[in-house]
Amino acid sequence: MATIINGKELSIKIRMQVKEKVQELQKKGIKPRLAVIMVGEDKASKIYVKNKSKACNEVGIEYEEFILNANIEMDELLELIRKLNERKDIHGILLQSPIPKHLDIYKAFQTIDYRKDVDGFHPINIGRLALNRKTFISCTPYGIIKMLEEYKIELQGANVVILGRSNIVGKPLAQSLLNKDATVTICHSKTKNLEEITKKADILISAIGKPKYVTENMVKQGAVVIDVGINRLETGEVVGDVDFEEVAKKASYITPVPGGVGPMTIAMLLHNVVIAAEYLK
Repeated sequence: MATIINGKELSIKIRMQVKEKVQELQKKGIKPRLAVIMVGEDKASKIYVKNKSKACNEVGIEYEEFILNANIEMDELLELIRKLNERKDIHGILLQSPIPKHLDIYKAFQTIDYRKDVDGFHPINIGRLALNRKTFISCTPYGIIKMLEEYKIELQGANVVILGRSNIVGKPLAQSLLNKDATVTICHSKTKNLEEITKKADILISAIGKPKYVTENMVKQGAVVIDVGINRLETGEVVGDVDFEEVAKKASYITPVPGGVGPMTIAMLLHNVVIAAEYLK
């Protein structure tokens, strides 16, 4: 039976480290502050924003929220971002996605000062990640790397297969793993012979948002399985992309849903805000 990778436990450890760092910075007169922009009334986004606010409060990071009307024009959004860029007391800026379709999210990300881009979505930070330079890494991929390191899972030379090629998880995660000398394959909806590829993976990571899609016949004996998916079934139950009960019998390590990757995302956001505060002091 697989060892459970406990993201909740590790996230608490990271939050404690962040809290200590925040206290050190405060003694030097630096008060780390995060600005979160939310456009519209997306229910899931509201929950995420509330969780971020609570997490900041727990570690002593100051928090400011900007809730914008769903009908705003692009110019208004960019104007707000520029004002936050100029504010010396704000160290991190986060634009909660998704945003309404009439707005250009990539233009918005590009407008955020890359030194305050704690989500790691600015083209400069994505480029720096590709060049293996010091940068902000997207919070979910960063959290996954931290989990693998914490459990001493060898990345150098490991055959890693990622299901999903999103700009938020799949692509930055692939680049982060390449930077750790892993051999990386990205699979997606057009991939042929998927099962043949996944069965060769030493580490299999699923980020596709399909409940219990990864079954035990897709997994190599002894593989490490990381489940990024959070899917709500009609019954209200929250499950991952992986058929946990079956795959856990075959894997060496596995993340649960909930309690796996999810808590790590916010922990790494807090970590990034502290890095930004140190950078901009």
